Amino acid sequence: MDLNDFLSEIDAKGSIEGPMMYDFMMRTNDEARKITMDMNYTYHDAKEIRELFSKLIGKNVDDSFTLFPPFHTDFGKNISVGKNVFINSGCSFQDQGGIEIGDGVLIGYNVVFATLNHDLDPSKRSVLYPKPIKVGNNVWIGSGSIIL
Repeated sequence: MDLNDFLSEIDAKGSIEGPMMYDFMMRTNDEARKITMDMNYTYHDAKEIRELFSKLIGKNVDDSFTLFPPFHTDFGKNISVGKNVFINSGCSFQDQGGIEIGDGVLIGYNVVFATLNHDLDPSKRSVLYPKPIKVGNNVWIGSGSIIL
């Protein structure tokens, strides 16, 4: 399974379940942890941070993108950011459902984006339901916010 298969399966079923999908998520999580560990615990200048974040999300970010580490994600491959985006330190993105951030967005300290929910039936608690988060242009998200 690759990223396109994973995202197509989510679109078709509206859920994440089964060994192939969980295995893909775990492999992607390993890659995201490697990149974020490097980004978070070694000094990098702004250009290097943009390069690492681009590698993390699998897309180039604009030269106007700024991120202050530490930054955490458990997936990383379903994030897109516009121009003039600023992400302050301590933010955590759970992006399996997709996180789209428009132009001119400011994200404060310790903001959480969570795109997954679990089934309410205890016998199906391992089934995950991803939903996208879309942040429009020129939005300011204050410190400590949790976006579901």
